[in-house]
Amino acid sequence: MSKRRCKGKAQDREARFEPAYRDLLIALNLRRDLPNGSAYRLASCLEEWVDCRARGAPNLALAERCGVSREALERALELRGLAPELAEREGERAAGFGARILTLADADYPPPLKELSLPPPVLYLRGELPAGPALTVVGSRRADLYGLEVTRLFARELARAGVTIVSGFATGIDAAAHQSALTVPEGRTVAVLGCGLGVDYPSGHRRLAAELAERGALLSEYPPGTPPARWQFPVRNRILAALSQATLVARATARSGSLGTARLALDLGRDLWAIPGRLFEPGSEGPNGLIRAGAHVALHPGDLLESLGLTQEPPVARGPRAEPAASRSPAERLLALFLPTQPLYPEEIAEKTGLSSAETAALLLELELGGELRRLPGGAFLRPL
Repeated sequence: MSKRRCKGKAQDREARFEPAYRDLLIALNLRRDLPNGSAYRLASCLEEWVDCRARGAPNLALAERCGVSREALERALELRGLAPELAEREGERAAGFGARILTLADADYPPPLKELSLPPPVLYLRGELPAGPALTVVGSRRADLYGLEVTRLFARELARAGVTIVSGFATGIDAAAHQSALTVPEGRTVAVLGCGLGVDYPSGHRRLAAELAERGALLSEYPPGTPPARWQFPVRNRILAALSQATLVARATARSGSLGTARLALDLGRDLWAIPGRLFEPGSEGPNGLIRAGAHVALHPGDLLESLGLTQEPPVARGPRAEPAASRSPAERLLALFLPTQPLYPEEIAEKTGLSSAETAALLLELELGGELRRLPGGAFLRPL
């Protein structure tokens, strides 16, 4: 075979990754004495150095062509005889977590990820990756009420229209996007993890993980049980950017990791959208800055549907009923007072409806239990979008 420089180009990768290399990719991904960058570069040059192994000892020139040290290449070559056993054992371990392994040698490896300069050689998948258009939603872990409400609106209505919602499974914006996609029967969502499957991170998300696996997928490039580490999340972000045709930034500070995902999406030629925020608020700095730099302004879910080639115009929010005010029940009159993302206090509600404090409190409790209203810290109420 002719020697080629290992640039990891997507157009070369289909021909170079043969099914026989699957076990070696899994074994390479498990090698803990290899830095991730070296392992991924060796994976993208697999055909070249495996062929070298058949002819004799590795040399420095070959290591340089693959972009790794000679020591890294030698460690990788040690795996050839061990790979079948390691891969079989790892497949069984993944199955214990309810997952299966995808490698660059597999036909069902996600095609968009092959556009990355260094795609993950191995993926652990719990659930199934939905077909069709997808949107990546990213934002702050410490999102404010406005950010959470608009994220729920966009995620829910896009999921209703058949768009898979992709996010990073963190608290805040990520969790709101996943959960809202699951509120509609047709909703599908995918979580790309910054740790291994089976790790309760963020703490308390096990139930959400189970729902995701039933209605979409959990995806990780790290072996099951791998604990979270700070460096893993920026690395994970390239998968978030690549999986979808577009990325939406909801709320983010000027230093947020979400902006890194946005830059990666642009580098990959994906559409970038941002939800504008109020001036002078830290969470608005990220999306407003992206808009100033040329990102599309996301004012309505229909804007993104059109860009994704979908014509269905989703409903935005539940509005007051059209019947005359006199024919409405007290509960309906109370609900009609609420505007999207605008909380009201019981005293304001009583004054505007003419109801007594006791009647207002009873109605608020009834509507809260029915899911029509949500009580906020401090005693105010909000009508969910």
